[in-house]
Amino acid sequence: MKFQVNSSVLAEAVTWTARVLPGRPAIPVLSGLLLEAGEGLYVSAFDYDVSARAQIEADVAEPGRVLIPGRVLAEITRSLPDRPVEIARSGAEAVLRCGSLEYSLLTLPDEDFPKPPAMPPKIGAVGGSAFASAVGHVAAAASRDETLPMLTGIRVDIDGVRVTMAATDRYRIAAEDFLWHPERQDERHGVVVPARVLVEVARALRGGEVSIGLSDNVAGFVSQGRTTTVRLLDDQFIDYRSRLSQQWAIHADLAVAPFAEAVKRVALVAERNTAVRLSFSQGQVQIQAGGGEIGRGTEIIEADLTGDDIQIAFQPHYLLDGLNGVETECVRLHMDSPTRPALITSEAGDSGFRYLVMSLRLA
Repeated sequence: MKFQVNSSVLAEAVTWTARVLPGRPAIPVLSGLLLEAGEGLYVSAFDYDVSARAQIEADVAEPGRVLIPGRVLAEITRSLPDRPVEIARSGAEAVLRCGSLEYSLLTLPDEDFPKPPAMPPKIGAVGGSAFASAVGHVAAAASRDETLPMLTGIRVDIDGVRVTMAATDRYRIAAEDFLWHPERQDERHGVVVPARVLVEVARALRGGEVSIGLSDNVAGFVSQGRTTTVRLLDDQFIDYRSRLSQQWAIHADLAVAPFAEAVKRVALVAERNTAVRLSFSQGQVQIQAGGGEIGRGTEIIEADLTGDDIQIAFQPHYLLDGLNGVETECVRLHMDSPTRPALITSEAGDSGFRYLVMSLRLA
């Protein structure tokens, strides 16, 4: 095997693919990146749950394949000068040359590298910006607790041309609707995809369109020469729709940016795991935090309140995660009582984003 490729193009493909390399591989070959030269160059990684494959242009002199320790290759390619790179296999070594720089890297047995799952049949496609926006807004609510795998995922419900993504960590629920282009108008699916994988897919998007494939236990995502497959989680999930469609007797409309900035400022004196208190009255909301060893903070901003005056409290970072998902100028906070969860939406409620956050008991 022998090929030549642009150093920055190679570095980008290797870095993107190496993100799925396992920290503790089940077998040594899973720590490697598989380079396959033929009609272009393919860079692949696989850990039995997630696979990543990047296709790039390369000048291939001798087709073939080689398995190189992935983290080493990623470090090397990121440090290469801006010159063409040549990689050639020589016995048990892969020789990398870039100008006067040369590395001889011991290879792993590529014949032992497991075959990743094929890209599942395509069920539709969505614009990259809509996909990335929905994932970014929803993933914040996914749990990091691996002892409850279901909560570490994002539920994806597909109903014809409409897709809903939802996530929860038991303390809040985030959901967002968007439109896509299904292969068939009667597409109906409900799956749970690991949130960390969807975040990585969204982060790597460079515009364009995302093609989505689905089989019984694997989801696949393709965008501009990059393919990711992932094993699905158990599809059991909470009934998030009913919890987001409850009725609230009180709502307050606020400008998103001033509200978020005020919460951040006041929360500077909030001790760990303590609340920010919101006291709503006609025309305003008083934001308060602190009172312990650090001190107290208070700020008042404008708010348009409909319903009775109310005082309610939230974990500040939970509240800010919800505000970050609102892309309109104004946010609507739906409330019922100080002890019940509150719902965050856009002022008009038509943006497709909904965020239910648990309130904290006031002292």
